[in-house]
Amino acid sequence: MRAIRADKSAQLRLLDLQTVDTTLAQLNHRRQTLPQHAAIARLQSERAGLASDLVATETAISDLELEQEKVENDLEPVRERLTRNQTRIANGTVADPKALSSMVEEVSHLKKRISDLEDAELEVMEQLEAAAASRETLRARMDRVDDTLVETTAERDRQLAALDTEMGGLRAERTEIAPLIPAELLALYDRIGASHAGIGAAELRQRRCTGCQLEINAADLRAFSAAAEDEVLRCEECGRILIRTPESGLARSGL
Repeated sequence: MRAIRADKSAQLRLLDLQTVDTTLAQLNHRRQTLPQHAAIARLQSERAGLASDLVATETAISDLELEQEKVENDLEPVRERLTRNQTRIANGTVADPKALSSMVEEVSHLKKRISDLEDAELEVMEQLEAAAASRETLRARMDRVDDTLVETTAERDRQLAALDTEMGGLRAERTEIAPLIPAELLALYDRIGASHAGIGAAELRQRRCTGCQLEINAADLRAFSAAAEDEVLRCEECGRILIRTPESGLARSGL
């Protein structure tokens, strides 16, 4: 494989570019994993559940109101008939003893019917009251969720805006650095970074590759020490571009 060459300053700029790219990747990760994202999803799910419960409660209230109306409609003619019969019995307009006895018996049945209907109406009214209270509780909970959702969304947007501003500055810095690096070296850096978690270049520091964090063996150190200043080095372990700095440890190796 033909060795790529680039002057020392260009290689050091590549290290600067890696710092920018690493910071951009970290900020992008923060952007995607803001805690507000999960909080908003949870709140939206909670709100959807509350909305579904509220619809069910509204439907139940509507059904109970119809049932109450039906009971009241059933009660009205029964009460009217009871009043009419009681009046006729009281004023003595029913002379026939058999008819009178039948009417008295009917009054008893009518009273029982009214009692049953009133009990049914009372039960419906109690259910309606409970459903109405449940509706108010659900509405109050939805209001609280909506308020929290608005606040959380606003906080997320503030943080996203701050991150976008910071990332925009870094992209501008990258745009300034990239043209200063030879095209062949930049292409190699991009290619390696694409398959190495975004890290295409690493500093050779204290005889160690800061990309894979492995120590360089003695034979490779001798080769690196003997290499020309403009020769682009590669880590034998991870394949990343190695940038030599005063902290590389080559001079102190005695090689």
